[in-house]
Amino acid sequence: MSMHPHPPPGQPGPSGPQGPLPGQANPSWMGHVQPQYYRPVPGNSGGPVHSVVLPHPGGAQAPAAPRTRAGLLGLMIGGGALAFLSLFLVVPFLLANTGTAGFTVGFVASLVPLSAVLLAVHVIDRWEPEPKRLLFFAFTWGAAVSIAVTLLVQPFFALTFQFSAEADFQTYMATVQAPIVEEFAKSLGLLLLLLMARRHFDGPVDGVVFAFTIAGGFAFTENILYFGRAIAESASPATDLAQIFLLRGVMSPFAHAIFTGTTGLIMGFAARRWHAGASIGAFVVGLLPAMFLHNRWNSMGQGFLADYILIQVPIFVLFIGVVILLRVAENRLTRQRLLEYAAAGWFTPAEVDLLATPGGRRTALRWAAGYNRRPQMKAFLKAATTLAFTRQRILSGRDVALHQAEEREQLHRILALRAAVAN
Repeated sequence: MSMHPHPPPGQPGPSGPQGPLPGQANPSWMGHVQPQYYRPVPGNSGGPVHSVVLPHPGGAQAPAAPRTRAGLLGLMIGGGALAFLSLFLVVPFLLANTGTAGFTVGFVASLVPLSAVLLAVHVIDRWEPEPKRLLFFAFTWGAAVSIAVTLLVQPFFALTFQFSAEADFQTYMATVQAPIVEEFAKSLGLLLLLLMARRHFDGPVDGVVFAFTIAGGFAFTENILYFGRAIAESASPATDLAQIFLLRGVMSPFAHAIFTGTTGLIMGFAARRWHAGASIGAFVVGLLPAMFLHNRWNSMGQGFLADYILIQVPIFVLFIGVVILLRVAENRLTRQRLLEYAAAGWFTPAEVDLLATPGGRRTALRWAAGYNRRPQMKAFLKAATTLAFTRQRILSGRDVALHQAEEREQLHRILALRAAVAN
């Protein structure tokens, strides 16, 4: 297995072409590059990185870095504070509706569908994992803050109801209030992530990952309520709990994830050309399909089984197909960007095949395990993927100085990790 930092014979080095022409820089629709934003990859002659990756003209360093770190810090502190305060509203509400026994049983039962959603998040996010602290923010936002927002806002919808029949009121709250308020509350967390953690929210896959995590948290708390009520209010709690668990835990564990996932998908595409106006616009537009799907789900009545098989299952399968297409495009994008670094001498083409294809990664990890270097290889794979996505952000024309500074740091790290793997 080659871990040599120089280009092989026949490959352009630092004195030759340093990357593809703009027209060749687009491996797929996901990585489309506008010619005016194109930047060549710095060449590698085997010397120190600072000699080939120049700082921003005039010696200025990335001016957005302090703001970015401050945004992340503010997001974590503010999100943690909101989640903590939300518990003072959410937990008493749950206990009042379920009782202690119902809350306990509901909590344990809700872990099953939550595990399915989080497993899906892990699979989708495996290629370019998001920081654990941001996923924790997303989960706590969904499980606590969005629930609290829903509880605070839904009484205002109740005041707008103009009819006296209880059945009509329940239908109104389920088909009008719930889709609007719940999707707004969940997606507000997505908007905060996009505005304050934009370095880590830069594509549709990221949007789906964060949306699924938020929705998984929301569904977890909501399931505690529904499962707990089956224990607290039913004359035959075991039977009712089994029925509700079948509906919510087995037949529809991904319902909320798919609703909010459409918003995350749209916001992720907007993140490719990030600015505040586009982010807010994508948030508003992305709410529409989420609210519509949520409304359709809650509107299913006597024909539930037919609607579930003919409508909801195909929607679920379609969403799986979309996620697979996104992952394939993400893999191709990673390979293309690393090939540009290979053309400049940072990798060999053989290394790119190992670093940027699923089969190559498995081969690399097996090879490294045979030499007791699996942890070092995992770090090398992750660093190479991060470098590829940093280059994509450079080519998007967004915060170029910041990302070029990150590129310098990552190239230093790539050389050190290669040495750790190869020696």
